[in-house]
Amino acid sequence: MSQKFHNPVATFFGNDSLKEIRTLTENQHVALVTFPEARSLGLIDRVQALLGDRLAYIVEDVQPNPDVAQLAGLYERFWQQAGHCHTVIALGGGSAIDTAKALIVGTQSGRFNELLELLAAGQAFTPAQAKSLIAIPTTAGTGSEVTPWATIWDSANLKKYSLHLECTWPKAAIIDPQLMLTVPRGITVSTGLDALSHAMESIWNVNANPVSDTFAVSAIGDVLACLPALCKDLGNLELRARMALAAMKAGLAFSNTKTALAHSISYEMTLRHGLPHGIACSFTLPMVLGLAWGRDPARDQVLQQVFGPDLGTAQQRLRQFLHSLDVKTDFSDYGVDANEAEQIVGYALLGARGKNFIGAERSPVH
Repeated sequence: MSQKFHNPVATFFGNDSLKEIRTLTENQHVALVTFPEARSLGLIDRVQALLGDRLAYIVEDVQPNPDVAQLAGLYERFWQQAGHCHTVIALGGGSAIDTAKALIVGTQSGRFNELLELLAAGQAFTPAQAKSLIAIPTTAGTGSEVTPWATIWDSANLKKYSLHLECTWPKAAIIDPQLMLTVPRGITVSTGLDALSHAMESIWNVNANPVSDTFAVSAIGDVLACLPALCKDLGNLELRARMALAAMKAGLAFSNTKTALAHSISYEMTLRHGLPHGIACSFTLPMVLGLAWGRDPARDQVLQQVFGPDLGTAQQRLRQFLHSLDVKTDFSDYGVDANEAEQIVGYALLGARGKNFIGAERSPVH
């Protein structure tokens, strides 16, 4: 049976690759979307030095988990003040890249509520206008630099939206490990586990294909070997580069499959219990591995390339790995009792991402 792998993002990897923005934005007006600490870290000055007068607009107050309450005003100011910009550079973690993806999708009215209504309808649409995106991650985990998806939260109403259009594929991704040297341990762990989850979720996935499997297996091996060592030596550029590459490979894997059950569970854990995304989507990995094992011989073969032939040993290895990073692996560790955990998993199995999980219709909820 023919299987397709597609990823249109031009990807630049390696130390000093930030300088590629000069060539990629030639003769263009550019807007920069980044996080509040970027200026004190000298990142805005570096971009300014590379772009000069091309840098026409800066958003530097991106918040974690972009929420509609904050995005509405930001979006409308952006289209009023930066409408002349051709390209948006997203510099930061997943939240900066997700925010930029929301900003580049222009509505007829220039109002954010129009975009929100289109997202709520859950149907594909063609935006009235759009800008090009260059994604430059400063953390190793999100993979958003090589995928079209952005998660937009509505915490007041306990909702999340997934934005994905043809225009939200980045035109280019620049992965420069030097930009990740200042990331603290907590964020290094959380984002690294997000990458691990992306890779594993792309394997126990109804949309898996041989190319996504190849990227996923490689990414999992790298994260398991590298992340604990990096947490003990945060300034190690070689380890930062390995994690950056692993996160990119995981992103390439799930750019074709989307995520699955662990991510579907994570949305409820973030909305209802405030759990950071990287922890919310990874603490259930041993449990979900148990639900996936034995569902599909071909998927088992891929998982066993990483974890060996015994499920119990595989789950124990995964739990020990998470515990070594101070990540607990039971719902009760996060204030969720057995009844609520059952409800969360049951609800997650019915969600769009939950339905990507192999054997979703047959999975026991416990």
